[in-house]
Amino acid sequence: MVALTQFAGKRFLFLLGAVLLGCLCVGKAQESIQLAPPEGEKLVLQAHAKGDQIYTCKKTSDQYAWTLKEPRADLFDEQNKLIGHHFAGPTWELNDGSQVVGKVVTKIDSANSIPWLSLAAASHSGNGALSSVTSIQRVHTTGGKAAIAGCDAAHENNESRVGYTADYFFYAKP
Repeated sequence: MVALTQFAGKRFLFLLGAVLLGCLCVGKAQESIQLAPPEGEKLVLQAHAKGDQIYTCKKTSDQYAWTLKEPRADLFDEQNKLIGHHFAGPTWELNDGSQVVGKVVTKIDSANSIPWLSLAAASHSGNGALSSVTSIQRVHTTGGKAAIAGCDAAHENNESRVGYTADYFFYAKP
């Protein structure tokens, strides 16, 4: 009986170790995932975003859930100079007057933050750095995920702002 208990104890510790190692690997998985640059395109701009993901409490069929309304973020260059803004669409607009609207192509979910995205340019306006952009990537995200709780009949149509940061890479054909 003692040998069986010791075996069960060792088996439990082995399984516990495997589970903990698995959890550590999942946490690191997003860090090791890289979205490949679009084939035949070159990086034309990199921006760091800091702002909010704005959610609205909505009733969907028979339950309530936080639904993304829009992002609102400032865009900064590598010297931390404000160069533009990111908002609904999703749209990116630079201080030079150029604008690009994206459409999601690929999404890599994250347990702790908003997903990493690969987007195709859907439309442009203005002349400037974003005029020729054909694709956009959102990577290195922190925060921004909707709350799991707090959305119910008493809070319907309420808004929730969740802070986030991300890096955006803008690509164009050479």
